[in-house]
Amino acid sequence: MHIGIAGTGKMGSAITKRLLGLGHSVTVWNRTAARAQPLVDAGATRVDTPAQLVAAAGTVITMLTDARALAEVYSGADGLLTAPPSDRLFIDMSTVMPAQQQALGAQVEAAGASFLECPVGGSIGPALEGKLLGFAGGSPQVLERARPLLESLCRRLEHVGPLGAGSTMKLAINLPLMVYWQTFGEALSLIQPLGLDPQRVVEIFAETSGGPNMLKVRGAAIAQALAGTGAGAVSVSVATMRKDMNAMLEQAALQQSALPLTALALQCFERAAGAGLDAADCTQLPVWWLAEGGKA
Repeated sequence: MHIGIAGTGKMGSAITKRLLGLGHSVTVWNRTAARAQPLVDAGATRVDTPAQLVAAAGTVITMLTDARALAEVYSGADGLLTAPPSDRLFIDMSTVMPAQQQALGAQVEAAGASFLECPVGGSIGPALEGKLLGFAGGSPQVLERARPLLESLCRRLEHVGPLGAGSTMKLAINLPLMVYWQTFGEALSLIQPLGLDPQRVVEIFAETSGGPNMLKVRGAAIAQALAGTGAGAVSVSVATMRKDMNAMLEQAALQQSALPLTALALQCFERAAGAGLDAADCTQLPVWWLAEGGKA
């Protein structure tokens, strides 16, 4: 299978490596060409425009930062839909508002191609191992066409409804995690006077009802950050978290629902961003809270 990838950030790169490892031919495009070079070195082919992906591949996966980037890559100059996309399959894995997925799907279908949204849960490690969680939105027929590819990337693939449903599910899945980062920092402030080793603290939380699965997956990185020994690698930035939380609040407002805890957590993260943490990894949030954010 020949697959195109638009957006070779951390997750896009990991998915590309997974597909190359499975023997697929992969063509990649990224706005900053140099960031795609390691994938070219690994066996991928790079093109200069999104439109060239359509000429090269029958299936194109998009994994982009935000709504603006998604719109530009599909509809901008030399975008995916400027090339004749007849019979192509487009799968978007970006985390954006459900309404954008619905509008984008209508554009793609009007151009004679098929569209499926499938935002995923998981980080770089699961992406490399094909152990992501996929939340597909779209028609059952398009999902069946995409299923062999998606099942090679996901350990669990859920069809949650029509276009927009996948993004709604992804926002819902992320919401408790976002709020947990704030509550974890607050919990740590209670035991800060005990002077316990960060690794020990994270292990204790991970073994109790006060610790979600995230602590088992990212516990070592959190402990290093708390100890001040982390390497500074960014898996999920504070900026990305704020973007997703704003989307959660916007979607809730459209549904006439209230998310008071999410709104309060976002206020704290905006303070952290104002203190210079926007580009930092989320593991720095409890560090900032203990040092500055949570001081009365």
